[in-house]
Amino acid sequence: MRTVVAITGASGIVYGVRLAEELAKIKASVSIVVSEGAKKVMDAEEGSSAKIIAKLKKFGKVYGEGDFAAPFASGSGAPDYFVVCPCSMKTLADISCGYSNSLVKRGAEVAMKEGKKLILVPREMPFTAIHLENMLKLSKMGVVIMPPQPAFYNNPKNISEAIDFVVGKILDQMNVKNSLYKRWND
Repeated sequence: MRTVVAITGASGIVYGVRLAEELAKIKASVSIVVSEGAKKVMDAEEGSSAKIIAKLKKFGKVYGEGDFAAPFASGSGAPDYFVVCPCSMKTLADISCGYSNSLVKRGAEVAMKEGKKLILVPREMPFTAIHLENMLKLSKMGVVIMPPQPAFYNNPKNISEAIDFVVGKILDQMNVKNSLYKRWND
């Protein structure tokens, strides 16, 4: 399974990092794109973008947002799954308009045009009407929109369990069996 995890400049970097970690565990071929905005958020949320990027390199090949030579920037190298996690509202808007000025957006465009699964994990609240219209437009095109909303029926004991719920749901969309969260009525 060839997968791209794109991390953009929205809060919730931990979701993308955790997703890449889980994909590496199942021996998926993982490519990771880190936007410049993501690096700033990494510094704010995690203390060091360099430290997080070093960690990500253990899970797969890491690309910068300007590296259009990446295999998945071309239809002939389209991955099976392209996940933008977290997805900033600017990235979501650009994808919805076909504005592919970065590797994240070009990769998303390639996934869509090649009929591959594109999953966006938008991290913002509250949503404006513009955000919702962009999400609806993309959803009608077959894009999976998954705001990271943990459930509480599974009684998470800590933040890690709440994060794992979201990552587990993303993996479900990718047909990856996982036990990251307690399912309803388990």
